[in-house]
Amino acid sequence: MLETLEYIEKGGAIMYILIALNIVGFSVMLSKIIKFTLIKLNSKKLTEKIVNNSQDIDKNIDKLLKNELTYEIKKLESGLNTIKIIAQIAPLLGLLGTVIGVFNAFDTISEKGLEDASFFASGISLALITTVGGLIVAIPHYIGYNYLIGSIDKLEIKLEKELFKSFYERAV
Repeated sequence: MLETLEYIEKGGAIMYILIALNIVGFSVMLSKIIKFTLIKLNSKKLTEKIVNNSQDIDKNIDKLLKNELTYEIKKLESGLNTIKIIAQIAPLLGLLGTVIGVFNAFDTISEKGLEDASFFASGISLALITTVGGLIVAIPHYIGYNYLIGSIDKLEIKLEKELFKSFYERAV
């Protein structure tokens, strides 16, 4: 645990930004996973809501039902861009830390020379730590985003089948 905190401190401000992004991203992912799970378990309730919203209109009912379903799916997708942005930005922040660290290392070398490696080692350390930090944040967010998008696609297909089945059972 102490080593982790030391690495975070060595990584500087960029590591704190990465940690904040990680917390935000995982919070969104967790809330979406819970929401999707609840909808999967209660998909009948959502399809009934959509059918009830569309019940009084006979013309173009298929199109209307599809629009209602699309609206519900768009509500589920809200917040996923946050996860995607974090997955895309984290490696770039890690790269920024790398550039800053290498810049600091060369700056130290130009001032003090190559006599003592410990003078510029902290710059190289910053470079490596922020690169690793950026990847540690990005990888699970890429996985989480793709998982959630796949879940939405499967859920949309399931809801569409249930929706039309439910509507036509009521109509008959």
